[in-house]
Amino acid sequence: MIVRSIEDLKAQGRYAEKPGAWTSSRYLLRDDNVGFTLTQTTVAAGTKQLMEYKNHIEANLIIEGEGTVTDMADGTTFDLAPGVMYTLDQHDRHELLAHTDLRIVCVFSPALVGTETHDADGSYPVL
Repeated sequence: MIVRSIEDLKAQGRYAEKPGAWTSSRYLLRDDNVGFTLTQTTVAAGTKQLMEYKNHIEANLIIEGEGTVTDMADGTTFDLAPGVMYTLDQHDRHELLAHTDLRIVCVFSPALVGTETHDADGSYPVL
């Protein structure tokens, strides 16, 4: 059984942040051998991020806050609020806009190593 607190994540180097933009608490990573990554991400109000996970499928569950996600392929925009889930099942290029601070539980497959950073396309490489 794996049990971790936010304090554990910070001590283990499983917590990353870009001050004023986002934080990422990485509860499960590849070395946990469960086949996926589980994170809690916070996104600061007023921030906008353009992303495209070319190498991963990502599912997101909004726990707190409001925002929008836009599918860049056709311009469709979806409202985000607590209880809303969106999954980038086609490696969708998307824009995330946080109207308020957002708290999101995210699942990535395949699992992340934990040191990935977004590249110029807003994607994570496979490490």
